[in-house]
Amino acid sequence: MAQKNPGSGRSLLIVESPSKVKTIAGYLGDAYEVDSSMGHIRDLAQPSDLPAEMKKGPYGKFAVDVESGFDPYYLVSTDKKKKVAELKRKLKDSDALYLATDGDREGEAIAWHLLEVLKPKVPVYRVTFPEITREAIERGFGELRELDKDLVDAQETRRVLDRLYGYEISPVLWRKVSSGLSAGRVQSVATRMVVQRERERMAFVTADHWDLTGEFTPVSGPDAGSAFQARLSSVDGRKVATGRDFDDRGQLRKPEAVAHLDEQQARSLAEGLSEAAFTVAQQETKPYLSRPKAPFTTSTLQQDAARKLHFSSRSTMQVAQRLYENGYITYMRTDSVALSQQAVSAARKQARELWGGDFVPDAPRSYANKSKNAQEAHEAIRPAGDSFRTPDQVRGSLSADEFKLYELIWQRTVASQMADAKGFTATLRLAATSTDGRKAEFSASGTVITFNGYLSAYREAPDTTEGKDGEAKGRKDRRLPQMEEGDALTSQEIAAEGHSTKPPARYTEASLVAAMDELGIGRPSTYAAVISTITDRGYVKVRGTSLIPSWTAFSVVRLLEEHFSDYVDYDFTAEMEEGLDRIARGEEDRTQWLQRFYFGREDEPDDGLKAIVDDLGEIDARALNTLKVTDTIDLRVGKYGPYLESGGGVDPETGEVTDPVRANVPDTLAPDELTAEKAEELMEIGRADGRELGQDPQTGRTIVVKDGRYGPYVSEVIPEPTQEELDAIPTEYYKNGKPKPKKIDKPKPRTASLLSSMDIQEVDLDDALKVLSLPREVGADKDGEMITAQNGRYGPYLKKGSDSRSLSSEEQIFEITLEEAQRIYALPKQRGRGAAKPPLKDLGTDPITDKPMIIKDGRFGEYITDGETNVTIPRSESVEQMTAERASQLLSEKRAKGPAAKKTTRSSSGSRAKKPSGASTTKRAGTRKKTSASS
Repeated sequence: MAQKNPGSGRSLLIVESPSKVKTIAGYLGDAYEVDSSMGHIRDLAQPSDLPAEMKKGPYGKFAVDVESGFDPYYLVSTDKKKKVAELKRKLKDSDALYLATDGDREGEAIAWHLLEVLKPKVPVYRVTFPEITREAIERGFGELRELDKDLVDAQETRRVLDRLYGYEISPVLWRKVSSGLSAGRVQSVATRMVVQRERERMAFVTADHWDLTGEFTPVSGPDAGSAFQARLSSVDGRKVATGRDFDDRGQLRKPEAVAHLDEQQARSLAEGLSEAAFTVAQQETKPYLSRPKAPFTTSTLQQDAARKLHFSSRSTMQVAQRLYENGYITYMRTDSVALSQQAVSAARKQARELWGGDFVPDAPRSYANKSKNAQEAHEAIRPAGDSFRTPDQVRGSLSADEFKLYELIWQRTVASQMADAKGFTATLRLAATSTDGRKAEFSASGTVITFNGYLSAYREAPDTTEGKDGEAKGRKDRRLPQMEEGDALTSQEIAAEGHSTKPPARYTEASLVAAMDELGIGRPSTYAAVISTITDRGYVKVRGTSLIPSWTAFSVVRLLEEHFSDYVDYDFTAEMEEGLDRIARGEEDRTQWLQRFYFGREDEPDDGLKAIVDDLGEIDARALNTLKVTDTIDLRVGKYGPYLESGGGVDPETGEVTDPVRANVPDTLAPDELTAEKAEELMEIGRADGRELGQDPQTGRTIVVKDGRYGPYVSEVIPEPTQEELDAIPTEYYKNGKPKPKKIDKPKPRTASLLSSMDIQEVDLDDALKVLSLPREVGADKDGEMITAQNGRYGPYLKKGSDSRSLSSEEQIFEITLEEAQRIYALPKQRGRGAAKPPLKDLGTDPITDKPMIIKDGRFGEYITDGETNVTIPRSESVEQMTAERASQLLSEKRAKGPAAKKTTRSSSGSRAKKPSGASTTKRAGTRKKTSASS
């Protein structure tokens, strides 16, 4: 390990994560005190947390002085004060300080903040460990360096840039769309991508087309009698139209070049070929070669983990972080596909040992980055160490999710240094003439792998993206019978098949990550956080694995496109990322770059963010939040969600003012599902909203049916107080002598949700009085406590005190007897809270843990469980929409978080909880002076 000068005391080595401390300390021995900063010890201040004397100064708006070099003001957060004091105490007893935070921009910034706050008087050294292994730590101490000021500048510039972007644009969203919304340099562009894909789906026009399939058998030859399938490819020499031949408007791109069959043509051709003589018109065999993919980057790891393991981006990064910190893989935030010499040797050696010399090419493979703005500071993600541990060797020490991800990384790394997979692809073309004289040609192809090569270690996840015909893409490995041109075949079951083109597939987390990476938008290390942000903010909902934009997202994106077009432009956003890269490489000055972004260029000052915000002009919020569905129906995004509106206004002839008809849009309805027909259906419900059903004979109050945000319900109308009632109330006066307005406390109206068997358009007074009569008293139990039957959000149930039991049908609410209810309560309770409830949905087996997954109704709502891990269903999703794949992803993400941290009552402890206020306010913390990493 690193040698120290004779007679020196202990050195303090600081990492950013407490998970690394024990492992690194074990390698270093007693000569080093290893501790962690627990991430950033300080951050850019919130303007509300600034010292009082600074709030009215140049730092007041952003906590950044934009007039003086974009100088940021940093504060040590409350939950890090104790940690800072602890590090300072340890530093006093040390003869050297080693800053061993991660080697990327964020890690470099953490090291700089430590240097600024701790103010060490001992020698300072910068050291990085790309992996937590003995070999890597030894190499790190042999490559000590100074702090990289350019990386620190790039991180600080990014932080200031995001503050300016968010604090200038977000208030516009609050005023014109809805309070609580946020804009972000990357999150807004990601939201726009999801919205744009939904727009394409909404504008898509479906086209229908037909073709034929048949089963064929060689009459003679070595494979006589071996059946195979083929599909019609041409008629009379013209290619049969497939989904790829249609554009998004449902029109053929080149109608003269293809034969577009309708149902009648296809069926008549099938009938005409039923007795036709088929022969092999052409046979072609080509060599097949498949090369291994490069080792994982952050982006490609997230994509493959989503496709193969059903991990979310956030879950992937959480699991990878643990693998890195515990010494199983190299650093997981990287854009590089390069491997070190040691890693290449380890991969080649392991492949040779496991599969033999033929599976390893003569020369090592090298890979180059293809994505924009790739940073080469790290290696690709790979197993840690100068020799790799196989998955079987680590299985016992990893959790299920950790093992799955390690295995995936190991497979990809070893495969990247293995030989190509080889084989051949055979294509057959079969010809026949129908009874009406049409010449038909069928084709079939199949690939046979003769040498697995790298496929022995790693196989690509199948691409489940739907093509134009809704068929999953992907190579089908199959062997065709051996035949020669002119050979005869018999045909069976020639059938006509109809197809409809499908709209572009929605983004999944994996495909959105891939698209952002390809466009150079943001950094792959932030993609997990970006996707979490746009879902948490309500811009995007998850259905299965698909990302569906909310109507609020449509309004936000429209505002940004119309008034901040550059800031959601893909190329502009990628160029900003490239600008940060130039700063990190020392090729550009941070202050000048921020000056251009915020104040504009000297020759074009109007293109800066400040000028654009200052000169926004009038924005019609109503128009911004309105989308035309039909000529008479508009969708509006309101304070409480989206709704449809039709009619209303002033009659030009009579001058009569009429209110528009409105209808709620269900949260579960995706934007592309709001067709004209669906809108009309919802409007019919809207027209029934507020319909008077009659008067309650007991109270005399009018009963109405309404369409609420959470479904239809009935309610009684409480009449307004009469003038006589108001006059009877004594008059009260303000201090200035003016009378206060008189008010009568109106009773809260009774309301009740309709039963699932009831329809808002058909419900009558009897139905309404029936549900308004609930809860129904079933009878008193033997202990004297009353049992009631009720209808709740999750269905019918019995209640006795705080003990609830589900009923199997709504009819039981009105029919169940006391004896039947007592039998239900006689059943054993589960966990002391009542009898076990049947699962709301069975999701099958989790592909990661092989445990059964079900959805249950718990005390705090519906949740998914595999018997060991429980996770609440997100508010943006429903039981009906939940798929097995999505459930597995949510459980995996929950497992990745680990057990919840125990709460502490000590307010001064080093809690990890984020607290926006109450931070250290030393003036020194507001400076930007870069300190050398050695002294």
